Amino acid sequence: MDGQFPPKKKVKATIVSQKQIAEQIYDLWLETELAQDAHAGQFVAVYPKNAATLLPRPISICEVDREQCRLRLVYRIAGKGTAEFSAYRAGDTLEILGVLGNGFPTETARGKRVFLMGGGIGIPPMLELAKELEAEKHILLGYRNQDLFLQDDLGENGQVYIATEDGSVGVQGNVMDIIRVNDLHADVIMACGPMPMLRAIKQYAAEQGIDAYISLEERMACGVGACLGCVCKTKEIDHHSHVYNARICTDGPVFEAREVEI
Repeated sequence: MDGQFPPKKKVKATIVSQKQIAEQIYDLWLETELAQDAHAGQFVAVYPKNAATLLPRPISICEVDREQCRLRLVYRIAGKGTAEFSAYRAGDTLEILGVLGNGFPTETARGKRVFLMGGGIGIPPMLELAKELEAEKHILLGYRNQDLFLQDDLGENGQVYIATEDGSVGVQGNVMDIIRVNDLHADVIMACGPMPMLRAIKQYAAEQGIDAYISLEERMACGVGACLGCVCKTKEIDHHSHVYNARICTDGPVFEAREVEI
């Protein structure tokens, strides 16, 4: 798997812009050479400058602008590291490692009907995926409440459906309720979000007899597969650990749903 992608690089990136777009959610554009090799579903590891926060923070790639060598990261403040990032301004620099992980297999869905399903902070990776995917796209987004983000950007790349837990916007419930209420059908599913959502998608895909590719959210330490801190159970033996595990940071984060036990 590793041999399919360019070598990982630790580089200095320059912040082009940053703004808050929802509660605790920030929209960050970086100028970096890594944009040339980035694809939907991959991520970068961002290094805090505070010496007390030793490990880099993995953040999914939201959008790629190869012409201007820019990456867009949309992230949620989850601790000291991401809180530090939120204070950065245009012109500041930071160190990032990338490009990490595998991406969504867009070629497998070419010309098909596809559900792009994002929940919470799993929504950002859906934007670059929607841009890269040449298919009939239904974009299903799940939020807690009316504090929405990225729905307009995604709407430029496919038909968007929204569910909120409190029913303030769209369907009341989650992304699976969107399918039921709108009587939607697809040949392939590509998704990122919290584990309960991904479990429901895996079950639905099995019942429907369709392929589902899911991006697993997991805390990662090294980001390059050395520490085995982000493993999931699989049907096949991992050549690195020699057990029925896969390293989400290198073997993933995108997996065919049938390959993993979640």
